[in-house]
Amino acid sequence: MILVNTPGSWSCVFEPLRHAKWHGCTPADLVFPFFLFITGAAMRYSFKKYDYRLSRGVIVKVLKRVLLIFLIGLALNFFPFQAGMDELRIMGVLQRIALAYGVAAFICLYTGRLKLFFVSFLLLIGYWLLLIIFDHGNPYSLQSNIIRFVDLAVLGENHMWHGKVLPFEPEGILSTLPAVVSVLSGYLAGSCIQSQTDLVKGAYRMLIAGIVAIVAGMAWGWVFPINKYLWSSSYVLYTSGWAMMILSVFVYMIDARGYRRWSKPFYVLGLNPLFIYVLSIVWVKILLYLVKITKADGSVISGYQWMFSEGFLPLAGCYGGSLLFAAVNVALLWMIALLLYRRKIFVSL
Repeated sequence: MILVNTPGSWSCVFEPLRHAKWHGCTPADLVFPFFLFITGAAMRYSFKKYDYRLSRGVIVKVLKRVLLIFLIGLALNFFPFQAGMDELRIMGVLQRIALAYGVAAFICLYTGRLKLFFVSFLLLIGYWLLLIIFDHGNPYSLQSNIIRFVDLAVLGENHMWHGKVLPFEPEGILSTLPAVVSVLSGYLAGSCIQSQTDLVKGAYRMLIAGIVAIVAGMAWGWVFPINKYLWSSSYVLYTSGWAMMILSVFVYMIDARGYRRWSKPFYVLGLNPLFIYVLSIVWVKILLYLVKITKADGSVISGYQWMFSEGFLPLAGCYGGSLLFAAVNVALLWMIALLLYRRKIFVSL
């Protein structure tokens, strides 16, 4: 996500690192649903001490996490506190993670594992029907989908994302419903791993399930397009399928066969994911909004622009320099994660 979010220049980004303009799915579009998927997988293990049942302790824990993650996301939208509250974007990546995690957690704790398939099916079908029944023309277009109208009514135009010219919230209220299924799919995958004594067989079953989900998502995509912004039901199946396939490969390589050394850099990042993600946004916003450089001709540019134009652009050109800039950001944040790891500092909620 850091590699995708911090190119040196948004005008020079290789296509696999760009989000689809509307319908479709690029490698960059897999990152966010993978976050939700792995949240669900981890949830399966963290709820074990509560015997997978609702109790006062687990309710307090879930609600606390939801509130803290949502507020951190809101604070990141507000940082560096130069705009007024009347223009504050309310939703965002962490806000979606918080809400999807919270709803999925209570569904998992209240519903038996086998019933989760039925609940997921109802959510995906119900969401599709909502878009069709309450459409304002084309239910899958930017201008006329019900998701946008709900967000306009509840959040207000000034508190939504404006990256598509029109106010539209890609992490909106209604589209959180199918995002819950992205978490549930991870929970079911975690349950599959946890219940298998033969990890090779478990990885194989997950691989097959992933292929089936990808094919089902692509087939559904003919009538309900795969779309990250709408978080379409076909997108949920398609991305969950890829997540299952990739996780099955990792389970086979790392857990079943013991090939662990190559994964250590990812392990280091994975122990402080929320902190590193938040730090990446704070770092970029400091460079963009707080650091100003006066050039020889008297023009003023941001520290972010200056670093790219003076360092990376001459070194590797527009596209190469833009990618190198993002990679250096990843490397710097990884070194911070390594320092925290070596000092046994783990930030969790």
